[in-house]
Amino acid sequence: MAIQELSYTVAGMTCGHCKAAVTNEVEQVDGVNQVDVDLDSKRVVVRGENVSDDALRAAIREAGYEAA
Repeated sequence: MAIQELSYTVAGMTCGHCKAAVTNEVEQVDGVNQVDVDLDSKRVVVRGENVSDDALRAAIREAGYEAA
């Protein structure tokens, strides 16, 4: 199975707690292998197999943010 890479812009992330909250929620999504959060660019990059875009967006919402 090929590894997917999905990237989101997540406004409102400003600190280590924000980064941890998003990372922790996204890591729980089935198929996720790696989560990279860059506070400067407000980017979240997710790598994994058969990862659901809807599930990732829901996880980011659960952390308190909106994915664009």
